[in-house]
Amino acid sequence: MTRIVAVSGSRREASTTRAALHVALDAAADAGAETDMIDLGAVDLPLYHPDEDAQGDSEALKRRVREADGVLAGTPVYRGSYSSTFKSFHDFCGSDEYANTAVGLLATAGGGSYGGTLEHLRSTFRNVHAWTVPHEVGIEGASRVVETDDADTGPRIVDDDIRRRTETLGRVVVEHAERLQG
Repeated sequence: MTRIVAVSGSRREASTTRAALHVALDAAADAGAETDMIDLGAVDLPLYHPDEDAQGDSEALKRRVREADGVLAGTPVYRGSYSSTFKSFHDFCGSDEYANTAVGLLATAGGGSYGGTLEHLRSTFRNVHAWTVPHEVGIEGASRVVETDDADTGPRIVDDDIRRRTETLGRVVVEHAERLQG
């Protein structure tokens, strides 16, 4: 079975990034994948230090990524790039974790600018031999369209176009992960 793991680079309790990743993961599960979520706001992961091997939960988190066939990488937009939380985790991982792995990118912006963030993610993932899928999702004004906690439905995206694009991201990562493993 194809295994997809999402990595949320947000520390917010009511994270639109994590909520949007859940929407993409649900679509991946509907496409037949086994899914997993790494919430970087809920793990023990100190800043990356190149002179220290294992730190906090780093080894277990790296293993979860390494064992995945595909990754959904999500981050809030901070200062035109990805979050420091995501950056620190990304520094722990290398080509051993991402070689022959399909990676889908998702960025949530409080305002309207997410292009630089997706570009930075794409570049850094390619540097560790990941295969970034051509479909990616940027969400402008995320707090207006992503509901983080609905008691009846769980996380959801209320804008139909953005929801479809996010669901497509989950399915596309499954499709490309299966091709890479095939």
